[in-house]
Amino acid sequence: MSSPPPRPNRPVYLDNQATTRCDPRVVATMLPWFTEHYGNPHSVEHVMGTEAEAAVEDARTQVAALVGADPKELVFTSGATESNNIAIKGAARFAGNERRRIVTVATEHKCVLESVADLAAEGFEPVFLPVRPDGLLDPDVLRAALDVPTLLVTVMTVNNEIGVVQDIAALAAISKQAGALFHTDIAQAVGKVPIDLSAWKVDLASVSGHKFYGPKGVGALYVRRRPRVRLTPLFSGGGQERGLRSGTLPSPLIIGLGEACRLAQAEMAEEAQRLASLRDRLLDHLRAAIPDIVVNGSTEARIPGNLNLTFPVATAADLMARVPDLCVSTGSACSSATIEPSYVLRALGLSDDDASRTLRIGIGRFTSPADIDYAAAALTAAHAGAPAPGIEQFAQA
Repeated sequence: MSSPPPRPNRPVYLDNQATTRCDPRVVATMLPWFTEHYGNPHSVEHVMGTEAEAAVEDARTQVAALVGADPKELVFTSGATESNNIAIKGAARFAGNERRRIVTVATEHKCVLESVADLAAEGFEPVFLPVRPDGLLDPDVLRAALDVPTLLVTVMTVNNEIGVVQDIAALAAISKQAGALFHTDIAQAVGKVPIDLSAWKVDLASVSGHKFYGPKGVGALYVRRRPRVRLTPLFSGGGQERGLRSGTLPSPLIIGLGEACRLAQAEMAEEAQRLASLRDRLLDHLRAAIPDIVVNGSTEARIPGNLNLTFPVATAADLMARVPDLCVSTGSACSSATIEPSYVLRALGLSDDDASRTLRIGIGRFTSPADIDYAAAALTAAHAGAPAPGIEQFAQA
C-alpha cells in the first residue's frame, strides 16, 4: 500500500468557533441563484420572482426542521448579531414600562452584553449573572434573580469561547414560571448539538449561517407564535419578514443557509462522534507532552469540537507567533493598542496571567487527523521553545 500524499503547504485551520469553511455542497447550491435564477423573492408578479420566493420558503422549512420550529416562526437576518439585537431590544421596546428588568449571563457574546447595556441607557435594569467555575449557570442563581419581576432572560446555548452547553430547557422553564420571556443565542449550537426550540419552550433564538458551514452574512431569528411574542423592529422599510426585518432578502445566501441546515440534520450525529474523537486525540497528545495543561469549562456539557486550553508556561501570543501555520485563537480580545484578558475566562475565575496563556481550538468538519497531529506536535514544540515541525511532514490521514 502506498503512503498517503503529502499535506498541501497551507495553514491548518482550527478556529471553527470563529467561522467555518463554507461547505462546497452549500456553495454549489447557491451559485445558480446568483447568475441564473436571480429574481427578487418579493417580486411575486412574475415567474422569476415567484421562483425565488419558493426557494426562500423551502430554505425556511429546512432551517425550521433543524431547530425544531414552525417555518412561520423564522425571520431571516444578516446573522446572529442582528438577530440578538432585534430579539433583546425589540422585546424590551415593545414591552415599554410593563417590566424593566433584563437578566443575562457574564459570559454571553459581546453583542448580547452590549445590547443589554444599550437598554440600560433607555431606563431598563440590566442584571449580569455569574457562572460556576465550569462555565455553567447555576439554576438557583437564575431563580434568585427572578424574584424581582423580569421582562427577559437571555442565555446562550453554547459559549463561543469555552464550548460549554447550558441546559436551556431547564433555564427557560424557570424563566417562564417567573413570567419572563426567554431568548437564547444558538449560533454556536446549530449543527453541533440537537436543538428543539418548541420543546425547550423558548420565546426567541438567534442563528448564524457561517458557524456551521453556511455562508457569511445570513442568519435567522426564531420568534415564537403561540403564545405570540411581540417585538419592535430595529429599522423601517418595506415590511418584509412579517415587518420585523425590512429589506430585500438575499436569496442565494438564504438558500445556502437552508442547505447547510439540511446537511447538518443528515450528518450531525456521525460528525459529532468524529469531532469528539479528534478532540480527544489532540488532548491526549498534548497532555502526554505537557501534563499541566488545563481544560477550561465543563468537559461533560461541551460541544465535541471545542478545546479551551491554558498552558503552564508559554503565553498564547508566543505560541501563535511560533506556529504561524496553525490558525487558532487566543484567550484574549485584541483592540488597537491593548490586549485585555478574556472576560469569559475571568468569569470562570482565571487570573489575567492564566488567561494570557490560554488558546481556543475549534475542530470542524474539514479537520483531518493529520491536522490534529500537526497541531499537537507544533504546540508541544512551541511550548518548549523549540522550532515547530514543518507542515510538509504531515500527510493527510
